[in-house]
Order: sequence, then C-alpha cells, then structure tokens
Amino acid sequence: MASATSPTIYFGYGSNLWQHQMHMRCPTSEYLGIARLDNYRWMINDRGYANVVQVEPSSSAEPSYSNVVYGLVYSLQPSDEEDLDMNEGVPFAYTKENLPVSFWPKEKEGESIDPHKHAKKQDMLVYIDRERLVDDKPKHEYIYRMNMGIHDALKEGVPEDYVQEVMRKFIPPEHDDEVRGQAMQQALAFKDER
Repeated sequence: MASATSPTIYFGYGSNLWQHQMHMRCPTSEYLGIARLDNYRWMINDRGYANVVQVEPSSSAEPSYSNVVYGLVYSLQPSDEEDLDMNEGVPFAYTKENLPVSFWPKEKEGESIDPHKHAKKQDMLVYIDRERLVDDKPKHEYIYRMNMGIHDALKEGVPEDYVQEVMRKFIPPEHDDEVRGQAMQQALAFKDER
C-alpha cells in the first residue's frame, strides 16, 4: 500500500488517538490533522477494542454522531506502516482498507482544529474488522489507553459532544492507574489478550 516515495495517510480512531502511543509504535509518523469517516459508527467489539461498523447513509444533510467516526490523521513511512500492521493484528484482527474521509489538516502547531469549517475529501488507510460487529466491553487496560487518546483527540479539535455521545457509551472517563504499566506495554508493542 505504501511506496518508498510517498507516505501512507492513516486515519486512527481507537487507541491510536493517543499521540504518545503513535510515536512509540511509529516513530517517524507525523500528525496531520483530524478527519471524519461518514456512514460508519464507532464501537468496542467482542475482542475488547475499538472498531468501526458500516451503517446506512444518513438521510439528513448533516450527519449525526451516531453515523460518523472522528479520528486523528497521521502520515506513515513504510516502516511505520509495517509496525502498525503488526500492532493492529493484520490480517486476523483487522484488515486494511482505503476509505473516503472528510479531512481538516492542522494549520498551526498546537492550535485546535475547527471541524465546522469546510473539509476536503480524501481516501485514507483505515484498519477495520468486518467480522466482529457486536458491541461489547473494552479490555481493562484499553480504557486507560483510550482515555489518553480521548484527551489528545479533544485537544486537537474532535468535538466533545461526539466523545460524550459515542465514545463514553463504552469508555468510562476514569481509568485505573494500576493498569498503567500494562497499558504502556500494550502501547509500545501490542499483544492480543484473547
């Protein structure tokens, strides 16, 4: 998917919202902005991790939070994409697809993005599990990583209402600091806990 000359543009919607985790897993990745995947919903599947599930297109002009997924966008060099494939469990836990998203590139370092402005459409790499589509509970350590990611996503401009209406159905706002060590290990080199 990636070539030696151009990086892959990747849409992260789960624990890869946590920029520290992305830097550990993909040290040459670069944060580019935020994006929205339409006609999908965010969920935690029966493995205990985030996934996106395709839904019917919205009949209204503006999509609701129940049928969109917000995420952070990164550029990946080929070595980063290979490492991310391993961490994402390709092809067993997730497969890779290029899907169209609405993209808001960052303009200034450290400045939050306004997702109400006009976005550009662009295809991006999305890791997706088309087999495990039933809502379930997150792994205990995953709650820690997701809360770190939610913090970063909000800081970058992902709408707070989206987090509250969608992600908080699965991810409680508090996390157990006793799992921090396990969460940090999973952030560095994921091992499936099944």
